[in-house]
Amino acid sequence: MATLEIHDLHVSVETKEGPKPILRGVDLTVASGETHAIMGPNGSGKSTLAYSLAGHPKYTVTSGTVTLDGADVLAMTVDQRARAGMFLAMQYPVEVSGVSVTNFLRTAKTAIDGTAPKLRTWTKDVKAAMDLLRMDPEFASRSVNEGFSGGEKKRHEILQLELLKPKFAILDETDSGLDVDALRVVSEGVNRVLEGGEVGLLLITHYTRILRYIRPDFVHVFVDGRIAEQGGPELADRLEDEGYDRFLTDGATV
Repeated sequence: MATLEIHDLHVSVETKEGPKPILRGVDLTVASGETHAIMGPNGSGKSTLAYSLAGHPKYTVTSGTVTLDGADVLAMTVDQRARAGMFLAMQYPVEVSGVSVTNFLRTAKTAIDGTAPKLRTWTKDVKAAMDLLRMDPEFASRSVNEGFSGGEKKRHEILQLELLKPKFAILDETDSGLDVDALRVVSEGVNRVLEGGEVGLLLITHYTRILRYIRPDFVHVFVDGRIAEQGGPELADRLEDEGYDRFLTDGATV
């Protein structure tokens, strides 16, 4: 069983006025097979946590630790974090012109595993995963995310998740911009990954609608860069009824 431990994490971002603190002491432990929902109002630090864990250079960790099975994640480069088993599905996936989805996926799999997958087996795996996500086979030969709709980009993120098989997946508002049908398909893909009990999931969202399909074990409410409250799935149900008003302080706005 793998464990991702975040202890007293403080993160700032550079602005025109100088460094601005975003995360103000986050403590969180995620184990294999656990699903943690990170919820909270806009500007509360949810996406900052995601990108800091992935190693985005825009964010500076000023104090605290992040370890994966005891290894110092913060000392790793972005690619080292991916090889160690961390995966980020971005809220706004980028386009990569000139690189086909097929080549992108196989190159990523090779980099993570250290050896290239057998072409015949890999082709079958990609096709099977695309079928389950209801992706047109034509997308395999198209440039990564180029000309994709919002829903198609999110399905491609989950396609990566299913094929790359990380230890820990961070989904940054994967539900944003999805219609009901796309949300169901994407959620089914995530649940397939979770079925084996080997992947730990950090699911970042504003809303509870995705939690109707992906049931969390734990819910953490982010406010002003800290975890203001945490509990089980019932906390998400309470947020659906009450919103975030009771958590807000002078420094936090929805």
